[in-house]
Amino acid sequence: MANIKQKESRTILGIDPGTNYMGYGVIKTGGTKPELLGLGVLDMKKGNDAYEKLKEIFQFTNNLIAQYYPAGFAIESQFFGKSVQSMLKLGRAQGISIIAALEKGLTVAEYAPLKIKQAITGNGMASKEQVAAMLKQYLHIKSEEMPDHLDATDAVAVALCHHFETNHKQVTSKNFKSWSDFARQNQSRVTKGRAKKDTEDKESK
Repeated sequence: MANIKQKESRTILGIDPGTNYMGYGVIKTGGTKPELLGLGVLDMKKGNDAYEKLKEIFQFTNNLIAQYYPAGFAIESQFFGKSVQSMLKLGRAQGISIIAALEKGLTVAEYAPLKIKQAITGNGMASKEQVAAMLKQYLHIKSEEMPDHLDATDAVAVALCHHFETNHKQVTSKNFKSWSDFARQNQSRVTKGRAKKDTEDKESK
């Protein structure tokens, strides 16, 4: 009997852009379920010079690519918020990361926040906490390994969304069919009324 061909493994780098906090998440696919390789944030909150921040973003993205050798690069796209200035800053941060990826020969994929949340939780208006909770369950992340900054889990969500989109799969976890299913079984972990706050948080990035 011929051996069943294993799915080719690949590494995906996800980026949640920002000029105060830039989140990143790296997953490896090819097995029965994606594996988390790393996540974190680039903290630029104390920096004042806008151009120095862009330089940091470029160098940091290059370093991530050099460390993980991703085959896929996915980034959260811009959205229309209240502040034009915030949109300009976010657009610059996003563009710098994209340039770093393109320079290394990577193909770039962009996903809107609503698309990412829908892919991970089944609810396009889910909060950052809800996204993080679903990722914790799906990727079997230990509580002590969960990051303080939710920009990191947002970036993991971008990478996972890209994996599901490119594999043409319905995005669900093993134990939960949707965010509603997860919420019913984990009521104590659900934070309500966060959609508006998430928008405000994103504009402050």
